[in-house]
Amino acid sequence: MAASPAFARPHRPRPIVIGHRGASGERPEHTPMAYRLAIAQGADFIEPDLCITKDGHLVARHENEIGGTTDIGARPEFAARKTTKVIDGQSITGWFTEDFTLAEIKTLRARERLPQLRPANTAFDGQEAIPTFAEVVAIAKAAGVGVYPEMKHPRHFASVGLPFEQRMADALKAEGLNAKSAKVFVQCFEVGPLKTIRALTKAPLVQLIDSEGSPADLPDLKYVDMVTADGLKAIAAYADGVGPDKSMIVPTDGQILLPPTALVANAHKVGLKVHPWTVRAENYFLPATLQKGPQGPERPRLHGDVDAMFKALYAAGVDGLFSDFPGLAVESRKAFLA
Repeated sequence: MAASPAFARPHRPRPIVIGHRGASGERPEHTPMAYRLAIAQGADFIEPDLCITKDGHLVARHENEIGGTTDIGARPEFAARKTTKVIDGQSITGWFTEDFTLAEIKTLRARERLPQLRPANTAFDGQEAIPTFAEVVAIAKAAGVGVYPEMKHPRHFASVGLPFEQRMADALKAEGLNAKSAKVFVQCFEVGPLKTIRALTKAPLVQLIDSEGSPADLPDLKYVDMVTADGLKAIAAYADGVGPDKSMIVPTDGQILLPPTALVANAHKVGLKVHPWTVRAENYFLPATLQKGPQGPERPRLHGDVDAMFKALYAAGVDGLFSDFPGLAVESRKAFLA
């Protein structure tokens, strides 16, 4: 017997799954193999963090410092370019994308950023080069999925003569992504660059929000004030969505997951989509009651009850989420929507 329409389950929009730096829990981040695995696992979007080379090309790296994610430290021809810079107020020593041409960057090979937590991923070290934004878009287009680029450290890049916004807008146009309906979101932790690029592209924009601190370009503006009702209303004037730390939607006291906040409801009231980051499966990233496995040195890298984290975010009404394990996010979404 069919259920009465009066008791039918309300329609739940299908939240998108974003492969965070690809399937970075299972392959070295920001590599073609990580992006392709995320797509094979059902991700709707793949995320390339973008940095800029000396000659102005957009490349997929989590940070402009590339010592931790490439083999550059073992390349004697580049040893003299190791340096110390202040990036967004933090002193960092290493090698930086803006000091290398694309041709030089392409000679490097990617490696796992978190070998202690993800030792299996080191089996893929040295196998692939750093992709450009155009190469990531080509992977996405071939599979019919979207791209979710992040403009990394635009204030810093502008300070070294490599402004981000026009370069990003031109890249979107070149790839046919300059439309509100395009399978793309452009994200940034800074505010000014999003306001600037708003006038240069029709592509959807997302304001990233950390759980503490301030945007690098507006140190007097606290991230926590950006997720108030008034803060979200201000964001809606220049962006189409927000990407908050997941703890701003489903908090934790370190032991358990706490009831959801009003962030999603308040964002939806002003027309903003909500895509929190980043859900990871390892015990190291989960509250105590979701951790699994025997005590010991291996415990941090073992997978816990990440499904509970996914379902708490889906139940809070998010429009999508970022995960290093997009396959698990897709499985959890399927069960949640069933």
